[in-house]
Amino acid sequence: MSAAPHEEPLDALRTLLRSFGQIVLQRDAATGACVLAAWLVSDARLACAALTGAIAANVGAVLRGYACADTRDGLHGFNGALAALAAFTFIADDATAMAVAILAATAAAWLLGPWERLLRSRGLGVYSSPCLLVTWAWLPLVHPAPTRAAGSEAIAWLDPLRGLLAGIAQTSFACGALAGALILGGIALSSMRAACFALVGAALATSAQWLAGAGGASFDAGLLGFNGALVALAVADCGALAALAGVGVSVVLQQVAAFHGLPALTAPFVVATWTTRRLMRDTRRTRANSPDCPPEDGAAPGHREQASRAVLPER
Repeated sequence: MSAAPHEEPLDALRTLLRSFGQIVLQRDAATGACVLAAWLVSDARLACAALTGAIAANVGAVLRGYACADTRDGLHGFNGALAALAAFTFIADDATAMAVAILAATAAAWLLGPWERLLRSRGLGVYSSPCLLVTWAWLPLVHPAPTRAAGSEAIAWLDPLRGLLAGIAQTSFACGALAGALILGGIALSSMRAACFALVGAALATSAQWLAGAGGASFDAGLLGFNGALVALAVADCGALAALAGVGVSVVLQQVAAFHGLPALTAPFVVATWTTRRLMRDTRRTRANSPDCPPEDGAAPGHREQASRAVLPER
């Protein structure tokens, strides 16, 4: 009995950390702690935003009567954290950003139930789509008018490893190589294989977009690699070929959005993952001797195939 007062706060902390871990598709509190550390070394404002969003989303999930087990696994908190991070990324005024963050995170949690049922009826996973829908609802009110993507810039002077790690950092809105190293280390604590997939996915996406003419500033900021890293994480259980195909689709989608000056956020990751997993399942159904690719509502590294995704300008 004496231990009970100490168990509830620890459980709440684990729930928050798992919500952060689910952003990079890992149901692991240690991964979430590394993601939180990445925000702190990047910008403490981001850590505040993520905590606010995850708490608001979890409260909203409780009020909606969603399964407590899913909440403890971080499945309701990660989209709320992402929605709040988006608010603090696009809105300069802290007071306005906080108000939008709380409302957006709560809306993402309330949207999750019916949206998940709709997607699962079509064999699709949720990933970060609730965050995308909520963010796109208010983003036109604050985002500047679309502009054409800048032309390519020389990047010979940039450190490729720093740009690659910055791409890993952008999966959770963080900036910089140190933040990326912390997040990659957190993924490795949960799964070394997942960390390798994330690193290779970011490298492939970054290289492809640079060769396609993406700007050096975007390379240095890590904006070229985060969707590729997330896709590779989401389809890692389907094998290297699926990951390669998914990264390719995400690169094309991100280039199209950049060309039109649209804030794609993590839509390239979500759509590429939906497309790749559907194609892999359809292909493997025709091969009686091939292992079946796990369904999108059943078993990814985190999210139980609801996966997550992050956001930033140009995303």
